[in-house]
Amino acid sequence: MTSDDALEQFRHIARERALGRHVGSDRLIQASLDALMAGVESPSLALLAGLLRSEEPAASELFDQVLEELGLLFRPPADPRAAKRAMAYWIAGQIADGSLDPASGTHLIWADIAYDLGYPEELEPLVHCAHNLDGWEESWGVSVEELNGEAVEAAGQFLSKRSVAEAGD
Repeated sequence: MTSDDALEQFRHIARERALGRHVGSDRLIQASLDALMAGVESPSLALLAGLLRSEEPAASELFDQVLEELGLLFRPPADPRAAKRAMAYWIAGQIADGSLDPASGTHLIWADIAYDLGYPEELEPLVHCAHNLDGWEESWGVSVEELNGEAVEAAGQFLSKRSVAEAGD
């Protein structure tokens, strides 16, 4: 792992936590060990990496301190609806880049985001993919791989609409 990879792992975990996903202390400590091994330097990084099992409750606060020291602290939008939309874009990005299984990602968008936002039209293709992947049966005559491909395509289209909207602002 390079230092860039380690920092990207920190960014990913920071965003995951900021958007309400649970990240265990063991993962925070492992990320800090990976970063240390990759040559990342921060005053609190070694403290986090060296936590004993009995000290794991301190991991979350130390992780935030490391993020602050590295300039990686992520703050989601204060508006709950905007935060849900930010989470949808983040998950769609992971589906599109292959770092998140399409079935898992579209299910998260369907269950954790679209429902709370009242099923907005722009999320409909991803929700449709989630339904298809969740209920897939061999008798449908379409493979799971094809449905996964459709989900990746829907995620890419969702992201491209955001880019167009932001360019117009």
